[in-house]
Amino acid sequence: MNILKYLIFFVSSTLLLSNNTFAADFNYRLEAKKIADNTYVFIGKIEDFSFENGGNIVNTGFIITSAGVVVIDTGSSLRYGQQMKEAIASVTKKPITRVYITHHHPDHFLGSQAFAGNNIYALESTLKNIKNEGAGFTDNLYLMVGDWMRGTDVLLPSKIVKPGVILVGEHELELLSFSGHTNGDLAIYDRTTGVLFSGDLIFHKRTLTTPHANIKHWLTTLTALKKINYKTLVPGHGPISHDKNPINEMVSYLNWLDSTLYEAANNGLSMMDAMQIPLPKRFTSNALLKNEFSRSITHLYASYEDRVFKRVN
Repeated sequence: MNILKYLIFFVSSTLLLSNNTFAADFNYRLEAKKIADNTYVFIGKIEDFSFENGGNIVNTGFIITSAGVVVIDTGSSLRYGQQMKEAIASVTKKPITRVYITHHHPDHFLGSQAFAGNNIYALESTLKNIKNEGAGFTDNLYLMVGDWMRGTDVLLPSKIVKPGVILVGEHELELLSFSGHTNGDLAIYDRTTGVLFSGDLIFHKRTLTTPHANIKHWLTTLTALKKINYKTLVPGHGPISHDKNPINEMVSYLNWLDSTLYEAANNGLSMMDAMQIPLPKRFTSNALLKNEFSRSITHLYASYEDRVFKRVN
């Protein structure tokens, strides 16, 4: 083995051993944070998927009622779901009665296998999206987070959510059907405690993602969410909030993104040129700004070019 091959072998082996050591126990170390009466949240890291975080980048939660536990989203892997169940059991001995999936992105539903046997609810559009895209999402996460995903496979929701108000124990839950982040976004507002679980309709201190976004619909949805008189907001990603600032910041960014992409297309910029557009300072406090802006161009820019340029036959 010559010296170059030896060095490559040594560095690769060292990195592999380092990564394996770092996550050898595959423990997400989930801590249930109490945010209101009988209401808890597991707060994810404000990061991209990586081997180091195992996909723990999402906020999930649960509500303890006299009729049992209501779970909101199940995380990114079977391991996450299993550890979430264990963490819930350390807080309450009440059985899990309902599981809600807010939308079909993998960090929100791939832990559902751990809740097999429970009623798992989702909007009809979410169920269809998981059927169509769930297997691909699973394969992708295996590539991004490695063995954290061992044993993880798609478990489809078993019940369709009907929007409206339901009573679970003493908690009055309003199930809200929206779109914007995807074509099927469930938000859950607990009228009893004033807690709003928004799913990925709201990102806080973390730049929003757009692989299935419709900005016009999203802005309409945010207008509706702003009218809710919540006391506590649990975004899909980022810290808990007690005011409307996260919604205002979302509206500001989406309006900027919409106008910027339209102007870029109208000026004939290529996709690569558009990625070099300077980013406003008012958004720089949001994590992953540059990365997500570039991804949004890959997701959305073609639709803006279609609006600007007329096809010539």
